[in-house]
Amino acid sequence: MTKTPDMTAMFKDVMGSFPVDTAAMEDAFKTSATLNEKLSGVALTAVEKSTEISSKWTKDTVAKMAEMAKAKSEPADYAKAMTDFASAYSETAAEHMAAFAEIAKKVQMDTVELMMAAGKDMQEDATAAVKKATNDATAAAKKATTK
Repeated sequence: MTKTPDMTAMFKDVMGSFPVDTAAMEDAFKTSATLNEKLSGVALTAVEKSTEISSKWTKDTVAKMAEMAKAKSEPADYAKAMTDFASAYSETAAEHMAAFAEIAKKVQMDTVELMMAAGKDMQEDATAAVKKATNDATAAAKKATTK
């Protein structure tokens, strides 16, 4: 009778002929983790600055409302206090919105800068990995043909 070929051994030999570089995967993971850390830093800085602006805006509004809530001697003074409050609030709103826009602009610039740097790093890593894989495959092919 014929003997059934051992497919497991054959596949093991075939897979053993293809070198796998785990260092490239480790480098990619490290690059990704570093990028995520930097992006998180940008986001957390933006949150911190936004919180400071919101807090200041709230304090300013409450202080202006306290002034508006004081008792007045003439009915017209209430209208004037409301007008003053609305005017001051509009002015403050424009200032705070501009501050929020500056934060958003900085986040955008920092993110683009990080992504460009990461893209460059990943391209260099990929080029090195492909070059190493090509060299390893060439060496394996030469080794296989000399047997």
